[in-house]
Amino acid sequence: MKAELIFKYFTTLNEEQKEQFVKLETLYQDWNQKINVVSRKDIDELYLRHILHSLGIAQVQLFNEGAEILDVGTGGGFPGIPLAIMFPNVKFTLVDAIGKKIKVVNEVVEGLGLENVETHHSRVEEIPGRFDFIVSRAVAAMPTFVHWTKGKIKKDSAHQRKNGILYLKGGDLSEELKGYETVQTFDLNEYFEEDFFETKKVVYLPQKYKG
Repeated sequence: MKAELIFKYFTTLNEEQKEQFVKLETLYQDWNQKINVVSRKDIDELYLRHILHSLGIAQVQLFNEGAEILDVGTGGGFPGIPLAIMFPNVKFTLVDAIGKKIKVVNEVVEGLGLENVETHHSRVEEIPGRFDFIVSRAVAAMPTFVHWTKGKIKKDSAHQRKNGILYLKGGDLSEELKGYETVQTFDLNEYFEEDFFETKKVVYLPQKYKG
């Protein structure tokens, strides 16, 4: 299952974007042998389990040119790197507290020639600035994640949807999300036909500006 899986769902990619998506496999396979950031099983299904999954956010929210997005706990660069390819005119800040993961992210970013990605080896609380949206893949329960990212959202929304969190999660989230009246969930199996997405969701939680 190669880059054609991405092209099946995203039909307006230009040639440079297509080349970057194709390159991802070689870059991750090469770096994963040196620094293991993706499990052996998942590296064989990189396009399904990591790249297309990351792009589930792009099915729910299109980012306007000039938007600033923070990817918290990016790990090997997901969802930030696939989204940065998809939205070349959007600035992405990728953060992880584990140095070896950020090393791989830096090498992949350089290998792709991405100029819209900035990386930080630090905790999210130490990151300066504010962002339109914060994205992540299930690094913590939502209450914990909201606490970590407090004060990181811009005051003014430049998108139709209010600024906030876009979170990739799976399974039954009713207990975890019951305290959030404004939360919305989007089932990824409505966008992607592969069985992997049967229980996968994008969780959107608008966040108020904290001055």
